[in-house]
This record gives sequence, structure tokens and C-alpha cells, in this order.
Amino acid sequence: MSEQARGYRKRLQGVVKSDKMDKTVTVTVERLVKHPRFKKYVRRKNTFMAHDPQQTAREGDVVEIESTRPLSRHKRWRLVRVLGRGLASRAGIRPSEEAQKTDTDLTA
Repeated sequence: MSEQARGYRKRLQGVVKSDKMDKTVTVTVERLVKHPRFKKYVRRKNTFMAHDPQQTAREGDVVEIESTRPLSRHKRWRLVRVLGRGLASRAGIRPSEEAQKTDTDLTA
């Protein structure tokens, strides 16, 4: 099915917290919400189970998920793509730089 035929689907970005299940990943989505009384922005976290048929996502990856029909009791999201690998992608460090940094730490 093409994206046009699917219609509007909600998309979210989050971090994979668990990939231990078969063809399923647990994704945590963090958002900022303004508190109605104190007018301060507060972090809110939601956890979603997403379908990953090729099992490409690993723990710590930044991924994009999309809403879909209910696939099981808890799964209503599917993995669209992996945006970044591991913790290095969130810190803005490329894997080669991270490896060089650990090599210099060991020699020092």
C-alpha cells in the first residue's frame, strides 16, 4: 500500500528502550507540556510497543514510529525507520570519533 492510500497517520520520534521481544520494540517518546497552573514546561514520557518486522532497531536507537491498526493486544504502532544508531547519535558524536576518544583514554 502506498502512503497516499493509508491516509493520515500520526508519526512520533523516540528512543528504543527494549528490543528483547520477537518483531517488537518498546519505544519511549518524550515531550514537553506546559503546566496549566505554574506555566513551566514539564517532561512527559509515553511508552509504545511498535512492530519491527525486519528486527532492525536495537536498544538505544532513535526511531520514527507511525500509528496503525491494532496488531496485537498492546501494539498499535509500527516502525517506519531508524533515525540514529545507539547512544552516539543522541550525543551528536559519530562512531569513529567515539572510538578514537576511548583509544586515547586507554593510552593515557
